[in-house]
Amino acid sequence: MADYDYDLFVIGAGSGGVRAARLTALDGKKVAVAEEYRVGGTCVIRGCVPKKFMVMASEVSHALEIAEGYGWSFDNAKFDWPTFLEAKDVEIARLSGIYAANLGKAGVELVHGRAVLKDAHTVEIVGKDRTITAEKILIATGGRPWKPEELPGIEHAITSEEAFHLPELPKRILIAGGGYIAVEFAGIFAGLGVETTLIYRGPNILRGFDDDVRAHLAGEIEKRGIKVILGCQHEKIEKTDTGLVNHLENGMKLETDVVMFATGRIPYVKDLGLESAGVELDEAGAIKVDPHSRTTADNIWALGDVTDRMNLTPVAIREAVAFHQTVYRDNPQHFDYEAVATAVFSQPPVGVVGLSEAEARRSCSNGVDVYVTRFRPMKYAFTGSDERVLMKLVVDADSQRVVGVHIVGPDSPEMIQLAAIAVKAGLTKAQWDATCAVHPTMAEELVTLKEKQSGATSAG
Repeated sequence: MADYDYDLFVIGAGSGGVRAARLTALDGKKVAVAEEYRVGGTCVIRGCVPKKFMVMASEVSHALEIAEGYGWSFDNAKFDWPTFLEAKDVEIARLSGIYAANLGKAGVELVHGRAVLKDAHTVEIVGKDRTITAEKILIATGGRPWKPEELPGIEHAITSEEAFHLPELPKRILIAGGGYIAVEFAGIFAGLGVETTLIYRGPNILRGFDDDVRAHLAGEIEKRGIKVILGCQHEKIEKTDTGLVNHLENGMKLETDVVMFATGRIPYVKDLGLESAGVELDEAGAIKVDPHSRTTADNIWALGDVTDRMNLTPVAIREAVAFHQTVYRDNPQHFDYEAVATAVFSQPPVGVVGLSEAEARRSCSNGVDVYVTRFRPMKYAFTGSDERVLMKLVVDADSQRVVGVHIVGPDSPEMIQLAAIAVKAGLTKAQWDATCAVHPTMAEELVTLKEKQSGATSAG
C-alpha cells in the first residue's frame, strides 16, 4: 500500500466538504481540506445566509406598512445600506471563523489555496509550490453563477455574488431570471426601496414548481411593486452617461443603474484537473457520480452542487454523512432525494415539499385529489391589503397519501419544514384531517382543508 500524506483530501470547504472532513477526522483519519476563498462556501459566504439577512432587512419596510394599520406611526424611518453591509459582513466573518475553528478542533488541516488534481492521488496547491498526496479525494467545490457571455454588454452586468457587496444601493435595478435567486433578490431590492424589474424568458417564474404556486407568486410580487416582464429576454446592454439601457427582444428599452443576471448556476469544475485524475463529467457539465457519490475514478468522490443532483445546502450535508458512513464506517448509504422540502425566500415566501400537481398526475396511476385554499392572512385584516395566502395539498387518489404540499405566504418556510415530516412519513389525508388545528393560525388551514378542487380526481 502506498504511503500517502493524507487518508482523505477534500477540495472545497463549503457545507458538504467541511462536514465530510470533520466526520472523517473524528474517526482518527488524517484529513486536510483546501479552500481557495473563505471557509463556509457558497451558503455561508455568498449564498443563503447573507441573502437571508438581506431578506430580513428588506422585509422591515413591509412590516412598517402593516404596523401603521395597527396604530403605530414612524417619523423619518430610513434604511442605511453601508450600516447594513458592515453588520452583515461582521456576522459572515464570525460564521466563517466558526467553520474554520470546528475543522481545527476535529484535527483537520486547513489548506488556504486552490487545489488542482495532477493525478488520481495527487493535488497541487496553485502558487504555493506544494504537492500533496492522498489515499482518497473528495471534491466539493460547489457551483458558480452563469451568465450569457455572448450577450453584447454583458460585462456591465453583475451576478448574485456581486449583489452582496454593491458599494451603494441603486435607485433602479433590472434582474434577469425567473428562478428562486432572481425572485428572492427582486423582493430584496424592492423592499429596500429600489425600483425593481424582473425579466424572464419563460411563460412564468419558478420553472419546476407547481403551476398554482407560480401563478400566485407572480401576482403577489407585483403587489409589492415589482414589475414582471415574461416571455422576453435581453438583446443587449448599453452603458450610457446616466445608466445602463436594457434593450429587450420585445422592443422595450429600460434604463437602470444595475443589471443583475440570475440565470442559473453551473458546477465549479473549471481547471480542476479532472481529466488528469480520470474523473468524468456528465452531459450537463457536472461531475458524474454513482448513488454513493463515487466518481469514475475509484478513489475519488464528489458531492454537493458540483454533482448537480439536488442543489441545496442540507442535501450536501446529508450526502457528506452518507459518504462518511459508506467509505469509512463500512455502512453503505445514499441520500434519499424523495420528498425534500425547500423554501424560496421571496416576498411573500414559498414552502414546498413533494410533488407538484402535474408531477403527481404523471406518477399516480389512479389520479389525484387536490385541495386548495386562498385567503387573506389575519395579520393584514387592519391594513386593507389584498395580499393572499395560497395553500395546496396534492393527494394520491388511490392510497390517499399526501404527496405534495405547497404554501405561498408568511412563514411558509417554517410551516413546510414540519409538513415535510408528514409527507416523508407517508401520512394520509385522513391522518392530516385527524390532527387538531391550532387556532388562530395560518397553519391550521393545512389540517382543515376538506373540499376537493372541482374535477381534481382524474387519471393521467
